[in-house]
Amino acid sequence: MSVDLTEDERRGVRHGQPPVGGEPLTDDARLADNERRSLAEVPHPALAQGTSLYGSTKIFPDYQALDGESWLALVHGIAHESSVSFVAILQATRALRKGFETVLYFHGPGAMNTMATRGFPHTGESAFPGGQNINNQIETFIGEGGKVYVCRFGLSLHGLREEDIILGVIPAHPLDLQDCVTHYSRKGAIITSTFMF
Repeated sequence: MSVDLTEDERRGVRHGQPPVGGEPLTDDARLADNERRSLAEVPHPALAQGTSLYGSTKIFPDYQALDGESWLALVHGIAHESSVSFVAILQATRALRKGFETVLYFHGPGAMNTMATRGFPHTGESAFPGGQNINNQIETFIGEGGKVYVCRFGLSLHGLREEDIILGVIPAHPLDLQDCVTHYSRKGAIITSTFMF
């Protein structure tokens, strides 16, 4: 779709005037005219649905876990306020599927991610698309053999009840966080940390 304008018309439109020789436009008519012109300025959609935007070359090998290798992901991000929390869970799930002994450890505000009571207007319901993504992915992770810890102190900071955490999530003492990192560090684990204030 294109609109051919004369130079005089272009000048008139730029200065908010009606096209040369036309009657003065009402505000509504001027808005409608400007909207039509704005839509026509740049043809769109520029790319057809399914057009490749990015290359697909993977640089590094698809490494799989060697015997006994571990992966520990620390998550300190607020559910649905920190997209990196969800990404950390997805990364941990991928590591699990590559054969790593994989552990997620939620602490601080990250403890909120482990609540089975999330939902609106009812528990387990999504008030918006993806509202249960985190819960579903944690359940998938546990179901595939991953281990999940949540800090009891992190729960307490946000008034969260231990009995409301997702089934299979293991409550941990506040002092366990440091010793968990020590334990997996001594095992030679790959350790990632997602941190949000």
